[in-house]
Amino acid sequence: MAEFSLALNDDQTEIRDWVHGFAADVVRPAAAEWDAREETPWPVIQEAAKNGLYGFEFLAQCWSDPTGIAINLANEELFWGDAGIGMSIFGTTLAVAAIYGSGTPDQMVEWLPQCYGDADDPKLAAFATTEPQAGSDVGAMRTRARYDEAADEWVLNGQKAYITNGGIANVHVVTAVVDPDLGSRGQAAFVVPPGTPGLEGAKKLRKLGLRASHTADVFLDDVRVPGSCLLGGKDKLDERLARAREGGSSSGQAAMRTFEISRPTVGAQAIGIARAAYEYALDYAKDRVAFGRPIIENQAIAFALADMRTEIDAARLLVWRASWMGRTNQAFTAAEGSMSKLKAGEVAVAVTDKAVQILGGAGYVTDHPVERWSRDAKIYTIFEGTSEIQRIVVARAISGIRIH
Repeated sequence: MAEFSLALNDDQTEIRDWVHGFAADVVRPAAAEWDAREETPWPVIQEAAKNGLYGFEFLAQCWSDPTGIAINLANEELFWGDAGIGMSIFGTTLAVAAIYGSGTPDQMVEWLPQCYGDADDPKLAAFATTEPQAGSDVGAMRTRARYDEAADEWVLNGQKAYITNGGIANVHVVTAVVDPDLGSRGQAAFVVPPGTPGLEGAKKLRKLGLRASHTADVFLDDVRVPGSCLLGGKDKLDERLARAREGGSSSGQAAMRTFEISRPTVGAQAIGIARAAYEYALDYAKDRVAFGRPIIENQAIAFALADMRTEIDAARLLVWRASWMGRTNQAFTAAEGSMSKLKAGEVAVAVTDKAVQILGGAGYVTDHPVERWSRDAKIYTIFEGTSEIQRIVVARAISGIRIH
């Protein structure tokens, strides 16, 4: 029987330490400035590209880990540095994952390099799927794609909402309905090349947290893209639509598995924020003297820190388990991916809130970073599936009943 171990191997340790060093030396010193400016931190992205952390090669190195946890290590360490800058660097991954997961070999060769640019001139990519009336309810998507057979072009019309890198990306990957009668099964994904007429990004949204990361609505007005920009190709789409119309197996289960695989990575980001807040609060409690002794000697503070550490470690184990299951093709019988994201997001909110409380008045001002981490953490109970949606997914998985 193979030996069981949670110890990191040499490759995983190298990735963790590499990203941690970049987060400590480059990201953290710049975090407060870019949060206050609410602008995309292009100099930091360029430094990440020069360092080798921003590019498909690094992502592929993480994805090749046979245990599945290397990508979590990278995300936790980068977001330990700062979540807004972390999202600016890793936000491109959403579009890259869509191209890599659904694209043909030719599409990958053509578009993956354009998602990143190069070290001297880095680019961003955006994955545009959420809409004003279709967030968790993907079946309510209104963006349409019509095939112009004579021109061999797809024509896209609609609006996307809350899109990371929306409008400023070099490459946009847009999901759209190609057959309204099939609901979510009648959707497809398209690459919109740089400079395509008709795609416009709205003004950058001002947000509670992740302020260094660009978020905006994207409008598509008769956006024409070549037929070759349909991810996977038209033959594959036609086959999938035909199966769906005949009532056969659809992509529903495959799509759910994709969510279960991707959600632990988001959970790892939340854990990075939580760990940063816990470590800061722990150091503060050791140094802060009240009534003649360090406040950590007060049981209320010590127990709060003990709970924070316990919850962080528990969430991390759920994230690692789900990633291992995805990488080794285990069945997600209890929606373990959703479970991990649910736990990690709520732990991030609870831990950062406790960190602010431990610092007291100092935690409420910008002189200390815990207020920023508290703002950043909240989104992890909202995006990539709200906590309520995660609970529905888990409840359906364990009960076999369609919970509403």
